[in-house]
Amino acid sequence: MAQPKYTTHLGMVDILPDDVRKWQTLENLIREEAEKFNFEEIRTPIMEQTELIVRGVGQLTDIVSKEIFAFSRGEDNYVLRPELTAPVVRSFVEHHLEQRGGSQKLYYIGPMFRAERPQKGRQRQFHQFGLEILGSDDPVADVEVIAFMVHIYKKVGIKNTSLKLNSIGDPESREAYKKALKEHLKPNYEKLSDVSKKRFEKNPLRILDSKEEEDQPFIESAPLITEYLNESSLNHYEKVKEYLNDLGIPFEEDPHLVRGMDYYTKTAFELISPDLGAQDALAGGGRYDLLVEEIGGPKTPAVGFAAGMERLFIACEELGIELGTSKSVDVYIVTLGDAARKWGLSNLPKLREKGLSATMDYKGRSMKSQMKDADRENAKYTIIVGDHELESDKFTFRNMKESEEEALTMDEIFNRLSSK
Repeated sequence: MAQPKYTTHLGMVDILPDDVRKWQTLENLIREEAEKFNFEEIRTPIMEQTELIVRGVGQLTDIVSKEIFAFSRGEDNYVLRPELTAPVVRSFVEHHLEQRGGSQKLYYIGPMFRAERPQKGRQRQFHQFGLEILGSDDPVADVEVIAFMVHIYKKVGIKNTSLKLNSIGDPESREAYKKALKEHLKPNYEKLSDVSKKRFEKNPLRILDSKEEEDQPFIESAPLITEYLNESSLNHYEKVKEYLNDLGIPFEEDPHLVRGMDYYTKTAFELISPDLGAQDALAGGGRYDLLVEEIGGPKTPAVGFAAGMERLFIACEELGIELGTSKSVDVYIVTLGDAARKWGLSNLPKLREKGLSATMDYKGRSMKSQMKDADRENAKYTIIVGDHELESDKFTFRNMKESEEEALTMDEIFNRLSSK
């Protein structure tokens, strides 16, 4: 087979028709369940101003340091969005959504872009879904977001998950902890990984999230952030745990869990699956009470999560969970001759107006080939039309599953189909 002249970019893949059905199933599930939780969908452009993303995610986070897709047009600088929290907050501020009243409960589904090296479950164009609650500092909001996240994976059938939970405190608590953490790490600074050395001054909390082997002894012996929480942060954290227990949602406290964005405060959480191996994260999020004001909006507490859809599909494959149904069509019209083809073409709209999916042969093939094509299309019924059928006004109506057929008028066929 000849090599194609054009191919997709590295880390960007086509989602072909056989796979699209599972994507549609998941997207429909997310939308249905989000409505039950009273969340509204928001859609933002895939392109944002560079300053929004760099400022929103922090100069030293992985998203920036691992390269984003950036370009310029005139004096304006843009990026393809690497995540959706900052764009959602930008939209919240730009359109004054706080004036709608109450907390804004928003969800999204869409593609993101990161220029890092592709690996299993992490493409350069990937897809996420997530929730944001803007305008509430109540621990109930934290728990509602977590509950939805856990709920979606259970609805899909992924039950072998673990919820990790931590609090990274408010700015006051974090500053006290950063000072203690740096004092702990400083004597062994030269033994840290190159990545952790870069994080030491401006983003020392991210060292706790390091996977580098040389960092692990210093992470394990580091002081715990929960020991530095002030009364407000501690009370918030205790309420989150209490409400999770009330809902019967199990969790494991992980004092080294931090979120990758600089704007997070207080609650941090992550959902993992051991079925994914080393890259076990399914979803994660937390509270970000500082971001709205940083972007130029009113002081607004917020909490949310994001989940990778490709990661979810990988977990489904590992567990043998099938999403989506196989392709099928209600009626396939088999035509023999030009007159029959004209009849078939004019009757396709009538079948579709009845709410049925319907198709016919587009190649002028033999009856045998058309019946094979009907099988391939997983047709439930075929209507066989030739000169004899047109003269008698009775058409061969075949139940493909039962291999039964009879001669019926179109009115009789419509009646049969409407009763199915």
